[in-house]
Amino acid sequence: MRRRWTGQLTAYGLLSAALVVFALFSWYPIVRGVLLGFQQVNFVDDPAWVGLENFQRLFDDPLFGIAWRNTLLFTGLALVLGFAVPFAAAVLLNELRHARAYFRLLVYLPVMLPPVVTALLWKWFYDPGPGLFNEALRTVGLPDSAWLDSSSTAMVSLVIVSTWANMGTTTLIYLAALQTIPGELYEAAELDGAGLWRRLWNVTIPQTRFVLLVLLLLQVVATMQVFTEPFVMTGGGPDDSTVTVLLLLYRYAFVYNDFGTASALSLLLFVALGVFSVAYARMTRKANA
Repeated sequence: MRRRWTGQLTAYGLLSAALVVFALFSWYPIVRGVLLGFQQVNFVDDPAWVGLENFQRLFDDPLFGIAWRNTLLFTGLALVLGFAVPFAAAVLLNELRHARAYFRLLVYLPVMLPPVVTALLWKWFYDPGPGLFNEALRTVGLPDSAWLDSSSTAMVSLVIVSTWANMGTTTLIYLAALQTIPGELYEAAELDGAGLWRRLWNVTIPQTRFVLLVLLLLQVVATMQVFTEPFVMTGGGPDDSTVTVLLLLYRYAFVYNDFGTASALSLLLFVALGVFSVAYARMTRKANA
């Protein structure tokens, strides 16, 4: 018993540094953020407990519903592009016989750019005047597009930027999963006369199902927290068509100087993503049972 307790104390002693770091920089901010959601905080006056007033202020704000709608729209569009495009790119890279390393590096290069640099670069691409895309349209005789200046195209334009900037990591994860599929399965499918689409549907997708489900969850959680693209490229416009939950949270905290309401909004987002994650995990567990 003494040796057992000595081993336990030694293990926790070695873990103590990591536990202290997590407590100070992860757990304490979470607890503090929850408490701030129920307080009136502007870091000028002393914090005052206000109960649910911050949440009531959020529900009375017209931008609250708009921000959630825009965030869900961004997430849905990002799933259509950001979930399918990296998988297709991984399948294509897996089929290559030459220059594999070069194309993998080419796909991953956008991830190496800082997010703000990526947003500023694409903002120039979308520029209605000398922007690259409109210059290309003029070259082939097509009319210019408003891109970020139109509420009908601004959100799609942001989704394209996000997909381009983040697809490298997802593509490499898919590629690693594809390379674990036994070659005998493809050979058997080819002997049965299966074409490319049949092999993809009956072999590739079932064999990578677990990775697909995990990355789907991670992508939903990540895209629901989109901030950099709308903040840098559109500022929430035009006509509030790209105001997201995190952008509204930023406005409450650093424009309106209302950190209590900002914390309440972050708490609502945390709860929404937590409920979705638990429900998704249970549904996928039943589906895999």
